[in-house]
Amino acid sequence: MRTSRNTFALQRTALALALGMGIAGTALAQSNASGVIFGRTAEPGTTIQLTNIDTGFTRDVQVDNEGRYRAGSLPVGRYKVTLQKDGKAIESRDNIQVALGSGVDVSFAGGSAAASANAQNLEGVQVVASALPAIDVSSVDSRTVLTSEQLQKLPLARNVTAAALLAPGVVAGDSRYGNVASFGGSSASENQYYINGYAVTNALTGLGFTSLPYDAIDQQQIYTGGYSAEYGRSTGGVINVITKSGGNTWKAGLGMYVIPQYFRDSPRSIYRTNGQLWQYRGDNKTSSMQYTGYVSGPLVKDKLFFYGAADLTDSRAHTTTSIVAPQRSTDDIKAMKWLVKVNWNITDSHLLELTGISDKTDVDKSIYRYNYAQGVATSYLGTDKTKNFDSGPGSQPGGDVYIGRYTGYITDDLTVNALYGKSKTDHVRNLGYASNPNCPWILDSRQGAPNTIIGCGLVNGTVLGPGANDKTHGWRLDVEYRLGSHTLRAGLDNQTLESQAGNIYEGGYRWVYRNAGPVTGRPDIVPPPGTQYVAEKRLFQTGAAVKVEQEAQFIEDNWQITDRWLAKIGLRNEQFKNLNGAGDVYVKQRHQLAPRLGVTWDVFGDSSFKVYGNAGRYHLAIPSNVAIRGASASNYYSEYYTYNGVAPNGEPLNLTQLGSRSYLNGEDGTTPDPRSVAAQGIKAYYQDEYILGFDKMLGSNWTFGAKATVRKLKSSIDDFCDSRPFEKYAARNNIDISNARIAGCYLFNPGESNTFLVDVNGQGNFVPFKLTKEDFTTPAGVSFPPLKRKYYSLDLYLEHQFDAKWYGRVDYTFSRSYGNSEGQLKSDIGQLDPSVTQDWDAPEIMQYTNGPLPNDRTHQFKAYGFYQMTPEWLFGSNLAIASGRPKNCIGFDPVDAIHYGASYFECNFEPSPRGSKGRLPWTWSLDLNAEYRPRWAGDSQPLAFTATVFNVFSKQEPTAIIEVGESSISSVTNKPVRSVDYLRPVAFQSPRYFQFGVRYDFSM
Repeated sequence: MRTSRNTFALQRTALALALGMGIAGTALAQSNASGVIFGRTAEPGTTIQLTNIDTGFTRDVQVDNEGRYRAGSLPVGRYKVTLQKDGKAIESRDNIQVALGSGVDVSFAGGSAAASANAQNLEGVQVVASALPAIDVSSVDSRTVLTSEQLQKLPLARNVTAAALLAPGVVAGDSRYGNVASFGGSSASENQYYINGYAVTNALTGLGFTSLPYDAIDQQQIYTGGYSAEYGRSTGGVINVITKSGGNTWKAGLGMYVIPQYFRDSPRSIYRTNGQLWQYRGDNKTSSMQYTGYVSGPLVKDKLFFYGAADLTDSRAHTTTSIVAPQRSTDDIKAMKWLVKVNWNITDSHLLELTGISDKTDVDKSIYRYNYAQGVATSYLGTDKTKNFDSGPGSQPGGDVYIGRYTGYITDDLTVNALYGKSKTDHVRNLGYASNPNCPWILDSRQGAPNTIIGCGLVNGTVLGPGANDKTHGWRLDVEYRLGSHTLRAGLDNQTLESQAGNIYEGGYRWVYRNAGPVTGRPDIVPPPGTQYVAEKRLFQTGAAVKVEQEAQFIEDNWQITDRWLAKIGLRNEQFKNLNGAGDVYVKQRHQLAPRLGVTWDVFGDSSFKVYGNAGRYHLAIPSNVAIRGASASNYYSEYYTYNGVAPNGEPLNLTQLGSRSYLNGEDGTTPDPRSVAAQGIKAYYQDEYILGFDKMLGSNWTFGAKATVRKLKSSIDDFCDSRPFEKYAARNNIDISNARIAGCYLFNPGESNTFLVDVNGQGNFVPFKLTKEDFTTPAGVSFPPLKRKYYSLDLYLEHQFDAKWYGRVDYTFSRSYGNSEGQLKSDIGQLDPSVTQDWDAPEIMQYTNGPLPNDRTHQFKAYGFYQMTPEWLFGSNLAIASGRPKNCIGFDPVDAIHYGASYFECNFEPSPRGSKGRLPWTWSLDLNAEYRPRWAGDSQPLAFTATVFNVFSKQEPTAIIEVGESSISSVTNKPVRSVDYLRPVAFQSPRYFQFGVRYDFSM
């Protein structure tokens, strides 16, 4: 059958789009900012010429004696691949899309893919789309790649996390950590985020990342496991974004996106379990207007290219807080993101790329008191103005990022990649009301009182102190050399993270009114007879400039064992060094060896059926935030007073101090000796992972596959805050510790024996205490359990490649994440202290903690795609269904030997094992979009009108709840009192809202 010219062009376009689609099981075949083209030909000694269609960049690669060729470290983009002999073109392929980190098999007659009946050997004639495979047989890892075309055509919120949630096994993290995701059961702080090869992860906590203009994204990788030795510092997932570049044609575009609050459904109000309204949210709505633009083109044709893009988002949010801290606020939010990128093809053998990114957000909050009885805002409290401020857990850190990257093709077989980057974020805050000394933070906790907060502390509780900033700088050098059937890669990867951070109580200090009576652990607090109430004054203040130095070296061999078998054998060696506010090293970890092994089998030799497997170890450094409080100077003390009268601002009057000041956790404003912060020789946080899967083509457009994954956390780092093990060891070894300086908390490897240095006489005489698991056992016989976090999953997928009409993908994931530790975070209570959570503080608190973990979603179903109904109309959809999160009841222990209150997996003084209280409801959400490109706007249809509706059916199931089930111990029954806040929702699914947009793209 004869193929018409138009049909032929359409097939080539389909090919370019199809190769850009993410395939489950495709892998990192190249560095984290480029891709590879490889293949075979029946004519050894010929030359393969690769030409970037948009920039004119050309590279020639020789075919070896076995008929193989490989061109690595190629900038992503569209290529023409030509087979040449004696300088003449024999056969060529056009519109070959190089995807980020993956390999494209472009074989010619006699090679694996070109054996297709559609292959043509006529000089200068391009092969039809069906001649190229959709499966990357050179890869062994698990990832999804989304191109800019897909990001535009799918109904997605305009942010990186929304795209990441399309990948199998990726779920939204706890809402209290912000807009972050959990990968493969790991906590949400265990991911790494890259832009153009440079890590832009939050330098302080690992939660969040610097973002960029959404339309500047060229391709986004979402790695869910199995990544090669060049990647590290992640036990969750990796998100890698490559930005667009300029080409030989000047182009520009403008856009506007509107989210009107009038088309947004009201979020559900929150009620306590007794039916009492806890937070009215009917008017908690946000509207936004986003203006976008870009311009790109050649500064010097074929040599120097420019790309610039910007997003300006103006939002207005209204919030009514809870009855505990009643206020009404209006937030005016201005977010500005821009990106500038210059690409210089110095020669066809030497490429230079420079990128500048800025991500800054200003929030101007006006705050009023709120009268719940009347349902109206009343007196004006003041303002809260922030710039790039982490106003809540998981907030985007923002800031400025600068990246330089060099690629050198020294010979056909030798390639060098070098990168340097730096970033800085200044967090600025002007608390127009909380800085007022007449606005203290006061909590009324007297028996029968409503636990109402008075004065300040109405918004954040604790806030970052002045001068807060984060900085990073890093570099990497990769060398690749091809030696016969081996492609060898080696590299250095260094990054330093610095943060000036710390927290203070909003309002400066905190008052708590309490009933008079015995204070646990404080026999010196004795109120005079007849005293009914006392006031506790607390001060909390931390602040330090801390640093984490991360270094790594890696080596990897891509070994083409036979025509059908390929092995990736790699080893990564990492070193981590954590420094406190005084510049002293308190944790140093070296020789963290991470082997990686992957194998792929091209079953039929034509790239239509691949079986693959891999095994690897992945390490994670201790985050910077640990040093702010645990390794640097901090103040945290409590004072008790009797009082007579209350001032108009709520403060107690006529104070008489009871007893002495009590420093909590030993935080008395002095810098801990770095030798007393962590266990000696502490092992790094690391995880082992195993994956086995396959990908199979069905005809020319369909692909299906399956993948099994097992992950096991082998070593964790957290803190414990218990002096009893030291006392037991000292007694057994006749060591006098009556004058010892024992730190409040120590970093250690949970569930193992650990060695600590203890200043036994308070004069700097440090003695090693080799604490065994028996030493950690309490007098009541309670021991720390072995560390346990296991994840296993089975992913099934079916994908239809774009055929000029439609694209679609369906994923089903069955998974279990279970154990006694979530990892770096504790989502059970929304605790934002990576690596220093409440877990492991003492053996008692780890009883009954084994079970399904917070990020466990047993069943996940994801389906997304788009349909080009006519050249003018396109429709897209995205359906996500998941089973609910496990529920717990956390309460009091009958003994409470460590005085932690309602913090145990026990309720009514009975064991309440993790996950034993059932599950939250299933969640499901359907998003739809439509795009109209009128022909009357021009032949290229440069004008596009879009409409997207998120959560069409406005499902609002709870996604997080209060899991602390008990509030106090009854003085009458001596039994725990069930909390009225138990099971109270913390967050729901976002209700239905609409986004309308218009874009105009044009050539200049």
